[in-house]
Amino acid sequence: SLTDLPVNILSIAIMMKLGLAPLHFWMPEVLQGISLTTGMILSTWQKIAPMTLLIQISHLININLTIALGITSILIGGWGGIGQTQLRKIMAFSSIGHLGWIIIILKFDPQLSLFNFILYLIMTTAVFLSLTSISAVKMLDISTSWAKTPALTSTLMLIMLSLAGLPPLTGFAPKLLIILELIKQNATALATMIMLISLLALFFYLRLTYLITLTLPPNTPNSLIVWRTTHPSYLLTAMINTMAIILLPMTPN
Repeated sequence: SLTDLPVNILSIAIMMKLGLAPLHFWMPEVLQGISLTTGMILSTWQKIAPMTLLIQISHLININLTIALGITSILIGGWGGIGQTQLRKIMAFSSIGHLGWIIIILKFDPQLSLFNFILYLIMTTAVFLSLTSISAVKMLDISTSWAKTPALTSTLMLIMLSLAGLPPLTGFAPKLLIILELIKQNATALATMIMLISLLALFFYLRLTYLITLTLPPNTPNSLIVWRTTHPSYLLTAMINTMAIILLPMTPN
């Protein structure tokens, strides 16, 4: 029909704004070049408007376009993050992968896509706030953060596993619901494919988790520790982190 071309062009433009693969090339480089706080805004707040537009025109979008870009994003998001040592680039590829899950279900169930997007915002905000609190921009930084902030570092580990989609954490809910919806829509092959591809992302999340928790204790920390220092309380970080970990029981039926 006459609306197909304009809608497809608009969809692709919005998806480029979101940073979906293969239109993602700007995102890792931009995120690497800015501070953690600005990176958090770019990865969360800046995506609300284009995602809102995309959900509003979801009934017009070509389903083949969403599936193709969704699969590509999940693949690139996992593949690109494996070799990275910079945490901001890892979060950029993590964002690309999560947006792939959101887009792939958009045509089937826009409400589920919105639910997934909200949880993505919560989990990504939690990671960036935690990284900001411990001033970590490289993998080396989080491997030595245990001695300084053990509670926050442990929480960060759980958030990473939540981003990976492991039960019983918050991040398991959207993946479970998306897989169930795809199976309900007789797209079992697609569901199987994205589950297998998402194992790539699971690898680098587990790699980060390993660095956070298993490499430093019980070794002598390499960082200079100043004892009896007062640490500021991060109430917002604590609240967001809690939501990023334990929201699974609130999953809608």
